Amino acid sequence: MKIQLLLSDITTVTCDAIVNAANNSLMGGGGVDGAIHFKGGPAILEECKIIVQRQGGCATGQAVYTGAGKLPAKYVIHTVGPVWHGGNQNEAALLQSCYRQSLLLANELGATTIAFPNISTGVYNYPKSQAAQIALQTVRNFEAENHTLETIFFVCYDVENYEIYRPLLA
Repeated sequence: MKIQLLLSDITTVTCDAIVNAANNSLMGGGGVDGAIHFKGGPAILEECKIIVQRQGGCATGQAVYTGAGKLPAKYVIHTVGPVWHGGNQNEAALLQSCYRQSLLLANELGATTIAFPNISTGVYNYPKSQAAQIALQTVRNFEAENHTLETIFFVCYDVENYEIYRPLLA
């Protein structure tokens, strides 16, 4: 399993599954969530509506998937990261669960490539350095359970996040 770091827009990354830092309602929002819904087109929202009807949304730390609409991927894995409340409300375990549940779902889907954004580090205010460490450790711990994934991309939209991840992958 290979880990690659990209400074890019996740909506332009060609891979089997891209991960969306969604909200509990799955109805789109700001940041990466809004970009994925906008660039992927209405098909993603329509599938999200079906999920909401079936199970009432997506709980924090969990993941669900839809097709990718117009994006250069097969699937969008929607995961809901925790809002940062100072680190005393199980945020680290919930963030770890986002990455783990996304990886498990990608394996179930037979994905060989997956692209992650920086989950919870935008409006949810998770400290970026801590979030990067959790993301990388979770991916590395998952390797023993991996059956299909060959390449995992960490896609940083901005230089700040890219520079946080770069030494962690050296």
